[in-house]
Amino acid sequence: MSKTDSDRVLTIPNVITLIRAAGIPLFLVAYLNWHKPVLSFFILALGAATDYLDGKIARALNQESKLGAALDPAIDRAYIAATVVALAIESVIPWWIVLVLVVRDLWLAIVLANYRRKTGLFFEVTFLGKAATFNLLYAFPFLLVAGDTGFSRMCGIMGWAFVIWGVGLYLLTGIGYSIQGLSAARTGHRVIDRG
Repeated sequence: MSKTDSDRVLTIPNVITLIRAAGIPLFLVAYLNWHKPVLSFFILALGAATDYLDGKIARALNQESKLGAALDPAIDRAYIAATVVALAIESVIPWWIVLVLVVRDLWLAIVLANYRRKTGLFFEVTFLGKAATFNLLYAFPFLLVAGDTGFSRMCGIMGWAFVIWGVGLYLLTGIGYSIQGLSAARTGHRVIDRG
């Protein structure tokens, strides 16, 4: 990716990412105000699908950008935060899950700010980080339509399986990013980002 390409803002993947961001308030209204769990399920499923799609399109069209690299994980975090808070408000998941995810993200925001100051870079997204996000983004739609019988019971089982793996991987990647960020802080080396 050339510097010119990496600095581009108006790209197809970035537009898809911004459209995906619009799904966050739509989900909150559909789930908390309209009490439409099936509609909420489809909004989250569409958000997860477009998360996969924007990255594929960026690579296929050679439209990877610094904005996209920063915006995509931020939108993922916003989806996860909005969904876990909404599910906790409706007593679908316990508040301790919200607390674990929020504390992890706040801690990493501090570590990332220090890492960025020392190196001039963002953390490179790891395979485990993608797996953690995948698990959480797929867990919550299932929990929206979970119930006590039949297919809704199966959705609940699948949703909780994704939650357990997702939270575990989320914490594991948080440790990995923390080690990377704190190591850079100790060495004090600044790396110039050349695009």
